[in-house]
Amino acid sequence: MARAAPDVTDAELAVLQGLWERGACTRRQLSELLYPNDPASQYTTVQKLLERLEAKGFVGQERDAGGLRFRPTVERDELISQRLLALAEKLCDGSVTPLFMNLVRAKRLTAAEVDALRQYLDDLKKTPKPRSPRR
Repeated sequence: MARAAPDVTDAELAVLQGLWERGACTRRQLSELLYPNDPASQYTTVQKLLERLEAKGFVGQERDAGGLRFRPTVERDELISQRLLALAEKLCDGSVTPLFMNLVRAKRLTAAEVDALRQYLDDLKKTPKPRSPRR
C-alpha cells in the first residue's frame, strides 16, 4: 500500500498560500503577510511553521543577496489533488465519483465551470488509454 503524503495544518496551509501568491519570501515578509498587526511577535511562529513544512517536503529554501528565502516545492494543484485523492480513499474506497458528485450537488457550478468541465471530459475521451501488458 502506498504511503500517504503528509497532510498540512491550517496554519501551514496559510504559509503555503502566502508563498504561492507572492513567490519566494523571507521569514519576515511572511510574518508581515500573515500577521500584519503584530509581525514581530509572530516571527518565531512563522519560523516553526516553515521548519515543519520543510520537514514534510512542501517548502525549500534558497539564499540570495536579500538573505534566506523560502519557496513552495509543491504547486497548489498538486496539493489539492493529493488531499482530494486521500479523502476519496478514506471516504469512498478510492473512487472519486461519489466525492465529485457530492461536490457538484453541494455547490452549483457556473455556466463557465460546466463548459470547462465538459471540455475536460471530452478531452479525456479523446486520449487513448494506455495498453495493459499482455500475459
